[in-house]
Formats: sequence, structure tokens, C-alpha cells
Amino acid sequence: MQGSLSTRIFVGLFVGLVIGSMIQYLFTDVAFLNDNIVGLAEGLGGMFVSLIKLMVVPLVYISIVTGICELRDIASFGRLGSKTFGLYIINTILSIAAAILVGVMFQPGMGATLPHGASTTVELATTETPDIGAMLIGIVPSNPVQAFASGDMLQIIFMAIITGLAIQAMGSAAAPAMRTFRVANQVMMKLVGLVMTLAPYGVFALMISLGATLEANTLMSVAGYVGMVVLVLTFWILVVYPLAVWLTTGIRPKAFRQATREQLLFSLSTASSNATIPVTMRTLTEKLGVSRAIAGFGVPLGATINMSGSAIYITLAAMFAANISGTPIPMGDLLTVGVTVLLMSVGVGGVPGGAVVMAGVLLHQMGLPIEAMAIIMAVDRINDMFCTASNVVGDTAVNTIVAKMEGNPQPVEEAGSMAEPVVDKQSS
Repeated sequence: MQGSLSTRIFVGLFVGLVIGSMIQYLFTDVAFLNDNIVGLAEGLGGMFVSLIKLMVVPLVYISIVTGICELRDIASFGRLGSKTFGLYIINTILSIAAAILVGVMFQPGMGATLPHGASTTVELATTETPDIGAMLIGIVPSNPVQAFASGDMLQIIFMAIITGLAIQAMGSAAAPAMRTFRVANQVMMKLVGLVMTLAPYGVFALMISLGATLEANTLMSVAGYVGMVVLVLTFWILVVYPLAVWLTTGIRPKAFRQATREQLLFSLSTASSNATIPVTMRTLTEKLGVSRAIAGFGVPLGATINMSGSAIYITLAAMFAANISGTPIPMGDLLTVGVTVLLMSVGVGGVPGGAVVMAGVLLHQMGLPIEAMAIIMAVDRINDMFCTASNVVGDTAVNTIVAKMEGNPQPVEEAGSMAEPVVDKQSS
């Protein structure tokens, strides 16, 4: 396939869907296509999903430790850190609440069914979902090896945080450890890049198997689910963040959207918060006048923990999977699901495909079938692009607000030459 990765993935998605649909509706009686080709597509698609899952444990651990190491001196940034961290968490909580509200109102996936009648045999394992207290207590692992072996994301995140803090506390004596984690993070990002080159083919195989087995009403439901996720994320990017910045800093919404336009397009094309870090830094320092000290502290931290877009994505994906499986999430369990998403979203990092992996972990905890994961994975690239854009624009919004709270040495209204035209256009 020729063209950019995004183009090739879209081609694989639509071509696979067309081929799968043709097998289901035009070649129903051709046993070779329905048995061999569809079976091969299911196998290859499953291998691709497993390949992505293979990377999640080392990726989450290394990326979080590296992000904390990049903070340089935690003690000197105590006040700044508490404000930045607090706003990131508030942003994620509000995002989850909005996603749950939208999911309850519109019920994505309701009325559709999984292929092969899976919805008739699935029961939502709510009894296996720990209550909030037990879940918080369980974050601290008694056996780190077991936590890694079982892939317990919350325990892995906790170990990564205390490891990063320990390295920071050692100062210059831990320089070799810092370099090791930075190199390991580069290796993991390279591995992710290599795996993502297979994404067009993995999505192609997944869509063949789904197109050959899903009914028309289910395909329409999937389209509605994608549209819902994209609309909520777009609203967060173009309305919520600009309004929040305007109310706290005085920068008008249009000016903020203009300043983040390059960042938005770049994040849509890469679908990686980490890859967008240089563009985010440039947006903050050159276009919005935020000091390099604040941007240098907040952006790496945001690439690890500010996952509001991922939280919206994961929440709606879980509700969609539950509905399409015929087992909607009870209202009483939504709070527990929300807290779980809040904690899990921290482990997404700035990696392509990270949100869908976390969605898979949540679906596993809820006892939902693998077919639901296959549907979410098949359309992940579309959702992940907007998910990443929401994450990185959120980083910019939070750091702009923190700069105003901290008495930024370079106020936005008096920033350099690139920032002035943005604000002046709005004031005219």
C-alpha cells in the first residue's frame, strides 16, 4: 500500500469492510470464502490485536517512569506540580462524567447484536468488579512479579510512579538509571512504530471478518458509535477547552483555536501524544507565550497523565460493548466504571493504540466477549486520532491556565511575535 499510514489504514478499513460485506450478502453459498477466507482473516486480526497487547505492560511502566524522570526536580516544582496535576485530574474527571452522561442518554450499540449469537451467552460480571475501596487498596501490589505477569495495569502504574520518584530522589547518582529508561522508552516507541506499520493489514483482516458476520443494523450501530465518540471529542477540543481558557486567562476561544491549529493537525496525523510533545511545546512557548519552565514541566507530565480524550473514548467504548453484548451496565456500576477509567487512563501514555488496549482491559474486567473488542479495534484508528487530539489540546489548555495562575513571566497578551498576532486578531 502507498501513502501515509493514516491513508493506508482507512483504505484497509473500508476495503476490508466491502469485501466482508460482499462475502456475507453476495457469496453466502461459497463455502471456500465463508470458511477459509473469513477464518484466515479472523486469525490474522486476532494475531494483530495480541501483538498490540503484548507491548502494553512494558510500555506503560517504562513511559511513566521516563515521564517522571523528565520532571528533573520535583521538590522545586511542588506548587506548580500540584496545580498542574490537579487540573489534569479535574479535566479527566469532567471528561468521564460527560462521556457517561452522553452514553446514558444515547445508549450506543443498543439494539445491535454481536456475530454468531454471542450476545445470548454473555453475562456482565459485575460481581467480579471490586468496589471503589477495594480497588484503591488493590493498587498496591504484594508481589510485583505477579502484577507484571497478570498485567494488572493499576498496580503497574503504581510501581512505575514510585520507581520514578525513587530515581528522582537519588539525584545525579541515578543518572545511569535515567538514561536506561530513556533508551528503553525510545526502544518501545520504535517497537510501537514497527507494529503500527502492520495496522493497515490488521484492520483489513478485522474488517473482513466483521463485515462477513455482522448484520446491517449492527454495522449502522458501529457507525453511530464512532460518530458519537468523534462528536464528543470534537466538542471537547473546539468548545470546552477554548471556553475554559477564555474564562481563566482572557484568551478568546478563536485565538486559542488558531494557536492550537498546527498542534491539532499534527496530533490527528500521528495519533501519538509523545510524538506531538515538540509541537505542543512550540504552541505553548511561541504562540501562547507560556514560559519554558512551565511548559517543560507540564507537557511531559500531561503526555503521561492528562488522558481526558482517552477517558472519553474508553468510557463510551465500554458502554457500547456492554450494549451490543445485550448486557447494559447497571446505573449503580457506572461510578465504579468511572473510577476505573480514571485510574486506567493514566496508563495510556502517549502511544498510538494505547486507549484501545485499556478498553480491552476494562472489557475483560466486565466479562464482555472478545467480539466486542474486535469491533472496537476495527474502528480504533478513527477514534484514536481524535482521542489524541483531545489529549494534547488539553495539555495546552491546562498549561496555559497554570501559567496564568503562576504569574507567567511572559503573559499571553505580551508574548513574543508569534503570540501577539493571535491575540490581536481577536481583540480587533
